Amino acid sequence: MQRKNGLTGSGLPGKLADCSDNDPEACELYLVEGDSAGGTAKQGRNRRFQAILPLRGKILNVEKAMEHKIYDNEEIKNMFTAMGVSIGTVGDDKALNVEKLRYHKIIIMTDADVDGSHITTLILTFFFRYMKELIETGKIYIAAPPLYLVKKGKEQIYCWDDEDRKAAVQQLGGGKDDSVNIQRYKGLGEMNAEQLWETTMNPDTRTLWQVTIESAAEADHIFSMLMGDDVPPRRDFIEKHAKYAKLDI
Repeated sequence: MQRKNGLTGSGLPGKLADCSDNDPEACELYLVEGDSAGGTAKQGRNRRFQAILPLRGKILNVEKAMEHKIYDNEEIKNMFTAMGVSIGTVGDDKALNVEKLRYHKIIIMTDADVDGSHITTLILTFFFRYMKELIETGKIYIAAPPLYLVKKGKEQIYCWDDEDRKAAVQQLGGGKDDSVNIQRYKGLGEMNAEQLWETTMNPDTRTLWQVTIESAAEADHIFSMLMGDDVPPRRDFIEKHAKYAKLDI
């Protein structure tokens, strides 16, 4: 299939690995951090209903960018095209057209580290500002890949945080770290296709966080403060909440 300007002959992004099912209610799109993890996800997915779109690094911070730069950004254009949505004009306002939305479940899947959280925040900022209807209708999710794999012999336990890891070490090694093998996943690319499917993509075993907007005014304020140009409010927020931060080494 020939490509033109990064699109296939079907008009879809060249990097998109689409699913075979045509029913939007049955289909889900994974927005994956990086080509490496995207390749693993393509191998591990269920091709019938799971589509994969790898994103290159951190997408544009839409909170700071001029509007024309947003619509010209390659990664953002790929997301619009893959999802089948568009921005139109109703009077003087921009309106999201979701009539041709191709997936009713859009899942952000990034590394379980600080950089991954930053990328997730950038993508969520984009959705909040330009595709809020998808959040309001419950179509945006965040995948929860594990942080650790604790193994002893043929037994293994996936762990999503330090408390899980301690419990696994207690169960398999009597609480002694040196009696088990602990693998810390620095990124999605460190998992093979089978592991990624088993922990993060299999609907029967995965954990997904649905993104909701309980208070649009509060969400608007937080996004503006954390992602905008006004430094003092962001600094005050960081200083106030620094005690809750965890060091990721």
